[in-house]
Amino acid sequence: MDAVDATVEKLRAQCLSRGALGIQGLARFFRRLDRDRSRTLDSGELQRGLAELGLVLDAAEAEGVCRRWDRDGSGTLDLEEFLRALRPPMSPAREAVIAAAFAKLDRSGDGVVTVDDLRGVYSGRAHPKVRSGEWTEEEVLRRFLDNFDSSEKDGQVTLAEFQDYYSGVSTSMDTDEEFVAMMTSAWQL
Repeated sequence: MDAVDATVEKLRAQCLSRGALGIQGLARFFRRLDRDRSRTLDSGELQRGLAELGLVLDAAEAEGVCRRWDRDGSGTLDLEEFLRALRPPMSPAREAVIAAAFAKLDRSGDGVVTVDDLRGVYSGRAHPKVRSGEWTEEEVLRRFLDNFDSSEKDGQVTLAEFQDYYSGVSTSMDTDEEFVAMMTSAWQL
């Protein structure tokens, strides 16, 4: 394990020691530190922020973490990528129920969920904005799909994007049983 991985493991352990909402709390904390709304932090901001949380990093550790999740070569840490890396791995039970929900949505079976797939399993007709005439049913379906789509909204959701969405939800649930029950109920599995 390299130094950056060890630093991330320390931070993950600290977050998990705070309970199910530890990583979500860290996400909120980092977003407050991101004063320019760039969705990135430089190594100094990261170092100062983590120190406030009780995790002391030296300058080299903070720079290493920033370099690892610097997508554009700007010298800053991409917050979303970093927070994803902090999430603990999901159990096979959680992965299986997510895959089952995705399979239910993927009516065509091509590994990608589109608005056409949603028409068979989700109706937007009863949505208040459709009933008022403000939106069409197509708009409701598109917005619903956008919840699971990556930041580049292309109207198609892959299993990886669906898993990524539920990986974030998963961090707020302590037990597999609780997560599986939620997914089973929400997706009528």
